Amino acid sequence: MDVRGHAAIVTGGGSGLGAATAKALAAAGAKVAVFDLNMAGAEQVAKEVGGQAFKCDVSNAAETEAAVAAAKSAHGAARVLVNCAGVATPGRIVGKDGPLKLDAFRRVVEINLIGTFNAMRLVGADMQALAPLEDGERGVIVSTASVAAFEGQVGQAAYASSKGGVAALTLPAAREFARFGVRVLAIAPGLFGTPMLLGMPKEIQDGLAASVPYPNRFGKPEEYARLVMHMIGNVMLNGEVVRLDGAIRMQPR
Repeated sequence: MDVRGHAAIVTGGGSGLGAATAKALAAAGAKVAVFDLNMAGAEQVAKEVGGQAFKCDVSNAAETEAAVAAAKSAHGAARVLVNCAGVATPGRIVGKDGPLKLDAFRRVVEINLIGTFNAMRLVGADMQALAPLEDGERGVIVSTASVAAFEGQVGQAAYASSKGGVAALTLPAAREFARFGVRVLAIAPGLFGTPMLLGMPKEIQDGLAASVPYPNRFGKPEEYARLVMHMIGNVMLNGEVVRLDGAIRMQPR
């Protein structure tokens, strides 16, 4: 799909992978709606890309419905959805203070997995009603999984299971949406230079970066965005979860 002139929604677009993706979409001519709970970040990115910012907790049905409706009113129904909203709150299943609070586990799953599904169901419904483009294509949905979906570490029970759910959601969604010409994909990033990682102490950052075989560094958000753009442009990519990780395989700890 050529995104020029078409509407796109990026959840978690106020920073990190989402911000880089919003900028790449806008540079290619898309009309970008930036969804985020952090309105300061969302508004800054929207200003940079000539788009619009919308406050949105993707785990909240009513709030996401309102944000999707507002974006549709501003730009038209989206042909592109990129799900980048997520959290990575750590916690052992049973830690030194006892069992992990169930609400802590629930919140990670609600944002990372249910939030992805929530945006997919709402934007996907609009995509299915659009006029077909070349090859009968109506839309593309790209979600963000993680290498933790496959090699979750100790303390990542909530995060790994939520991202494993995103990975598992991809193929059945692609199969269901296929008859409408809507493709569904996911990216499983490794260690990327997002605010979450860059906020860690320097010695921890250096140790993590050294564990990436090649290139021996954190991934750049722009590299994630480039893969998103390739996925959007390559109509034969569908139903796949693509690792973007420099060949890293996470150790237990």
